[in-house]
Amino acid sequence: MSAPATTVRSGRSLFRLQRFDRVERTAHWLVAVLFGALMVTALALYFGSIFGVVLPRHTVAQIHLWCGLALPIPVIASLAGRWGRGMRADLRRVSAWTPEEVRSLTGRAPAHLDADKFNPGQKLNTIFIGASILIMLVTGSMLQWFRFFPVVLRTNATFVHDVFSLAIFVVVIGHVLMALTHPEALKSMVSGSISEGWAARHAPRWLREQTESRSVPTRTK
Repeated sequence: MSAPATTVRSGRSLFRLQRFDRVERTAHWLVAVLFGALMVTALALYFGSIFGVVLPRHTVAQIHLWCGLALPIPVIASLAGRWGRGMRADLRRVSAWTPEEVRSLTGRAPAHLDADKFNPGQKLNTIFIGASILIMLVTGSMLQWFRFFPVVLRTNATFVHDVFSLAIFVVVIGHVLMALTHPEALKSMVSGSISEGWAARHAPRWLREQTESRSVPTRTK
């Protein structure tokens, strides 16, 4: 849904469109904080010479463990109940791919992709982060409570945990850099709204959907 027109430019009204509701924004920033804590403590655990100056290794390990166990909670909470309608709707968008979006991953899409609310890169990023949360939770639990698992599983869990840790660092740093180069999109994760002009440039299919929903007359009893 859109908010009332807030600015007039070039003789026409520009609307602010709601891109993320409060539940989605809260979940995003909680996950971001937890990922940040996990990345910092992971560096401290991998490179032992740098963390002992600030905190003992056991304390760092406990912070890493509890942040990892808490990581799925904001996601699960944001998908549950009536308050999770926005998150569930966006999750359906992320899992829906058009042929043009699939081709764009190989560079064969049209020059101007008729993008939905999320472009293919954002969809891939969301899928990767969701899968990473699950994989890191499972493998991390196996490493923490290793006595319950055979050596071969622990060895494989260590390898998978390490590989995904590296991949997460690359993806998260790339995500932050991309966000900094798109300040309006970044602000929408704080305010929840985005300009109609931004939507026209980056999410034209979603803008048409929003425009059509505004033009539908409200039925009165």
